[in-house]
Amino acid sequence: MSARTPGRGLLILVAALCLALFFPACRKRTGAEKPKKLRVAVIPMGTTHEFWKAIHAGAKKAADELGVEIIWKGPLREDDRNEQFQIVETMLDSGVDALVLTPLDDRALRPPVAEAKARGIPTVIFNTALQGEDHIAYISTDNWKGGVLAAERIGTLMGGLGKLILIRIIEGVEGNRQREEGFLETIRSRFPGISILSDNQYAGITTETAYQTTENLLARFHDVEAIFTPNESTTFGCLRALQDHGLAGSVIHVGFDSSKKLIEALEKKELLGLVLQDPVRMGYESVKTAVASLRGQPYETRVDTGVFLATPENMNEPDIRRLLAPDLSILDR
Repeated sequence: MSARTPGRGLLILVAALCLALFFPACRKRTGAEKPKKLRVAVIPMGTTHEFWKAIHAGAKKAADELGVEIIWKGPLREDDRNEQFQIVETMLDSGVDALVLTPLDDRALRPPVAEAKARGIPTVIFNTALQGEDHIAYISTDNWKGGVLAAERIGTLMGGLGKLILIRIIEGVEGNRQREEGFLETIRSRFPGISILSDNQYAGITTETAYQTTENLLARFHDVEAIFTPNESTTFGCLRALQDHGLAGSVIHVGFDSSKKLIEALEKKELLGLVLQDPVRMGYESVKTAVASLRGQPYETRVDTGVFLATPENMNEPDIRRLLAPDLSILDR
């Protein structure tokens, strides 16, 4: 018996060592097999306006529901094409799984989006269009219809007669151009008695430049009766100029998008209309579409997120109020 004891002990020792090696290996393999969290880069054309904060809220809501991570990164200025281009390139190199992008220029960002496709990284375009067919989907407001709503509101308030000004934003952004041209075509076709005093002035992307543009136009056209401004910054800059000249409320002013100050002006009837998008839905649907593509699930390649008109008369209706002041509390979590 004593001669066989060392052999049995050796067997027990070998078995213990095997078990010690086996279980960590199992744990290591189990951890490696756990699916990694998908990372979606969401790149707006700017980050300062309330509109972009609402986009961010919608994107984060979708990410939380779907169990993915979003990386929110965009240029500070909505005219900084170079910075946006560099952000897209940086995100591609960082190994994100998908891009969700609103391009500052409908052509300039085609090369990095084509590169993303070549790497197997799907791109969803939102808010404003990109030329080409390298992106998988387009999620946006019907910007042309937004311009039409503004024209109908102004034309009706003017009784089909008078003089108006369109203040443009910046060149090269397809969504802006659709709003502006939808507005002009509707005025010309449906309200031929209205004279367009100016439609070729670009205000830039800040409140300050919009204010100065409006100042210059008011100095040239003392008899203007209505103004259309097609985004948040042009609307607020124009509003300030009209207020400073004592013209807010007497000059018909219809704008686009919303902020606290613009809501206050609508209540006072210094603004007589705001064309509203649904940026929360836009951000939500964009991330949802990107994740569906990554997971091999069906998705729509074109989603219209809706466009609406807020007026002093309907602004407290629940559906309009939700769009005027979207819930951004998710960004504080």
